[in-house]
Amino acid sequence: GTVVLVLLFTAIFSTFSLIQDRNEGFLQSVLVAPVSRAGLVLGKVGGGTVIAVAQGLLYLCLAPLVGIPLSPATFVAAAGVLLLLGFALTTLGLACGWSTDSVQGFHAVMMLVLMPLWLLSGGFFPLAGAPAWLGWIMRANPLTYGVALFRHALQPEVSAGQDLPSVWVSLGVSLAFAAAIFATAWIIVGRRTRGDLR
Repeated sequence: GTVVLVLLFTAIFSTFSLIQDRNEGFLQSVLVAPVSRAGLVLGKVGGGTVIAVAQGLLYLCLAPLVGIPLSPATFVAAAGVLLLLGFALTTLGLACGWSTDSVQGFHAVMMLVLMPLWLLSGGFFPLAGAPAWLGWIMRANPLTYGVALFRHALQPEVSAGQDLPSVWVSLGVSLAFAAAIFATAWIIVGRRTRGDLR
């Protein structure tokens, strides 16, 4: 849960620079460059993802200190999950940041999105034992499946006995979430760009 929290905040807040780039006029010069909108989104998201995953991996290296064994295979699997989650969360930050003109507005939107995403992901308290109504909300949260996938990767023998979504369900939902958020960001960038250039 802590590793995902670090990843979440780093990924989202790495897109803060969008607002500064827009206010300083740098973003306008990027928008007139002969680059596709998908390439623009991928470039910004790629940088934020690398930073988020790097910080997540630093915390992951502390796992043996709390009694979680970390073999090379486990480390690679967990790093792959962090890469997927980092990409999705950075793209979410980009989509929100592109639509926001002020840092204050970005903070407000992100706090309304960030805290419920993390608190109801199973990273703070487990899905098992939650009231029925809260359990349904947690199951509707795409980050719940990312946290479950991370647990499966990190401790496959322990997670098998817990009330977690299966590996394949968690992977499928996480991939679908990343793809949907990327498509949404691509559409938002295209619409906002046309509006800015008119």
